[in-house]
Amino acid sequence: DQERLHYMEATVVQIQRDCEKLNVISGTLQKDSEQKQKDIEMLFQSLEKLQKEKADEQDMLAVMDVKADKAALGSKVNCSQFEANMERLDERMEDLQSQISGQEQHWNEVQQQLSNAMEEKLDRLELKTFSNQMEEMWKRSINELKNKTEGDTGAGIKKQLPVPFTCLSCDRMLTVQVPGQ
Repeated sequence: DQERLHYMEATVVQIQRDCEKLNVISGTLQKDSEQKQKDIEMLFQSLEKLQKEKADEQDMLAVMDVKADKAALGSKVNCSQFEANMERLDERMEDLQSQISGQEQHWNEVQQQLSNAMEEKLDRLELKTFSNQMEEMWKRSINELKNKTEGDTGAGIKKQLPVPFTCLSCDRMLTVQVPGQ
């Protein structure tokens, strides 16, 4: 009996040790399980956050189509440079307009001076016709000049050449046939 009792006590002690080991192991497993559950919950929260914040693929493709190609940026015009160039061009145009208006005023002054000079110099009756011719020629020249500046700006103008021709050095009449107009 003693031997059996001793064997039973040893078995109970062994079972108690095994129970303590199982309690420690089950506690550790329970802590691990809780930690893994927390990790899983954090992963689900992160996944939900990503789904809310993620960009739609079609939206991204549309935005990428609208966005400037980085390779083409070198050929694009900078807005500030464009505005500065346009301001300079505008200033140049204003300068040209003021020069043109100044030139027109100068032409009018010269015309007035010539008219006054002609009136003063050509008072005699026999020179009155010459004065009238000069005034008409002067008005035609001014009109032609205005027409040229306002009209066709081409490199050449088709015009009938005067016939008969005269020699430039001696004013001798020449007979030359002109081809076409």
